[in-house]
Amino acid sequence: METQDRSSDKRRGFFKRAAIATLIGGIAAGIGFKALAQGGGCGWHRCGYAAGPLDPAAVDQHLDRALKHLYVEIDATDEQKQRLEPIVKQAVKDLLPVREKAHAARKQAVDLLAADRIDRAAIEALRAEQIQLAEQASKRFTQALADVAEVLTPAQRKQIAERMESFGRRWRHG
Repeated sequence: METQDRSSDKRRGFFKRAAIATLIGGIAAGIGFKALAQGGGCGWHRCGYAAGPLDPAAVDQHLDRALKHLYVEIDATDEQKQRLEPIVKQAVKDLLPVREKAHAARKQAVDLLAADRIDRAAIEALRAEQIQLAEQASKRFTQALADVAEVLTPAQRKQIAERMESFGRRWRHG
């Protein structure tokens, strides 16, 4: 019975981390879509924005556009703008390597699955590594989210939460 409880706890922990990783990905995608929408751009896939290595200058441009849009939406003060920009830019800088590692892991997973012999130990090691990476990204993202929330007023936080909710409804087609 105790083994079953531990297994159930591990499974719940995995799904909790997967949900957090999905949330992070959704928010990152939302920021990226907002940035592309502001600057015209050619989309995520047509120009390879999500496909390969990112040019740091392009990331800065997209981020600047997204932040300017956010500032207008929430009617941010000059002080808030000065405080928010370094928080967000540092978080993105910290999280970009995670993106690169995820791309490398995807290639590794494809290679492992395409091999003549299935190496279960290597697949499990890759899975464990990705869970650890998701946990690390989740912690960094959560820290940045809390830092941003401290800069904003309750009304601004509510405004952002409503926008995130409506964005989520559009993705679910509902």
